[in-house]
Order: sequence, then structure tokens, then C-alpha cells
Amino acid sequence: MRFKWALVGLAFTLALPVSIAMAGAFEDGVTAYERQDYATALRLFQPLADQGDASAQFNVGSMYAYGEGVPQNFAEAGKWFRKAADQGHATAQFNLGAMYAEGLGLAQDYPEAARWYRKAADQGDAITQFNLGLMYAEGEGLPQDHTESGKWFRKAADQGDANAQANLGVMYANGLGVPEDLILSCMWLNLAAAQGSEDARSARDKLVSHMTPAQIAEAQRMAREWKPTK
Repeated sequence: MRFKWALVGLAFTLALPVSIAMAGAFEDGVTAYERQDYATALRLFQPLADQGDASAQFNVGSMYAYGEGVPQNFAEAGKWFRKAADQGHATAQFNLGAMYAEGLGLAQDYPEAARWYRKAADQGDAITQFNLGLMYAEGEGLPQDHTESGKWFRKAADQGDANAQANLGVMYANGLGVPEDLILSCMWLNLAAAQGSEDARSARDKLVSHMTPAQIAEAQRMAREWKPTK
């Protein structure tokens, strides 16, 4: 059974108001952004970003990445993401890692992508954990290590990431980096399929032809009782 690993795409999102000291201007900027008044949003975010507010830096980077209120400029986006990422902003760290992985506005550099992914993954970001697991699986920027890949997929899968659940299911089916376990494989594939993953559904349908009715029933019970971690 083969599964095609698929890298999750870039995820640029606007941060919620989290700055206390500068809450008024930041909230006004978010309000302007939500009504698509990007010029006003940028005018409010930019001074805060210049003063070192990580959330504002992230939002300025996002606006450059999307071309909202400014010409789209991934190099400029990367500059502002880097400022926020250096202060521990997890989503900025993810975006910076993705930009290095894709060579988007920055020179493609898989080891650097992995370095930033790890920082965000260590903060519990599920999409980043999935991407880090993928880099271990494919040996991009890191030594290929299916055991390490399975560890990061499991962290993301436990939070409900469907791509990680699908990949983890296939790893259990093949005994790749984890002990072979058809019941666990079917459970994870069931969870991913329930979220709409066609790859997981296809893999599960192949898998169940090699399972007993009792094994299938147990996998279904485990999937029904599974709850995501926070």
C-alpha cells in the first residue's frame, strides 16, 4: 500500500488582538482589516510593528504576502515574519519556514525551513508539526527518519490534523517508523476520512480487505471514542 505525502501549503492568517500595551490601535487595525479597509489597517499596524510589537509585525507581513493595502511582496513579508518569529510568534515561524521550503521571497533552504518549523512545532502548532514530520519522511533538510516523522505526525494527528492522521494511518499499515498495527491504521484512516480526506478513504478501503470483521469493528470503536488533545 502506498500513500502520497502532500506538503500543506502556506497559511498566512491575520493575528487576533493580543497586544495589551497597544491594544487600542491594534484592535482598530483589526477592525479596519475586517472591513477590508487595508490602507487604514496598515497605517495602524505599521507604527506598532516598527516599535517591535510581534503581532503587528506578523500582520504587516501577512498584508505584504497577500498584497493587501500594498503591492504583494514576499521578500518584504519574509522580513516582517522574521521579526515576529524572532520574538517567538508561532504562526510567523510557520510562515517563515514555509517560505524557505517553497523558495517564496527567500532562497529555498530546507534546513532553514526545518529550523523554523521546529520552533513553531515545539509550541504545539499542528500544521507545523505535520510539515516537520513530512520533512523527516522525505529527508528534506533533515536526515530521513521515519520514527521521528511518525512522532511529529502523531502530535499533529492528536490535535485533529487530517493530513497527519492519514499519513500516520499508512505508516501503521506499513510498519514504517511505528510497529505494524492494522487496527490503529484503520482508526487513523477512519478519522482522516471522516474529515473528507479522499486519500485516507482510499487507503482505508484497501486496508479493510486484509482485516477481520472484529478488527474493523475495534478500529471503528476506537475512532468513535477518540478525542483531540488541546
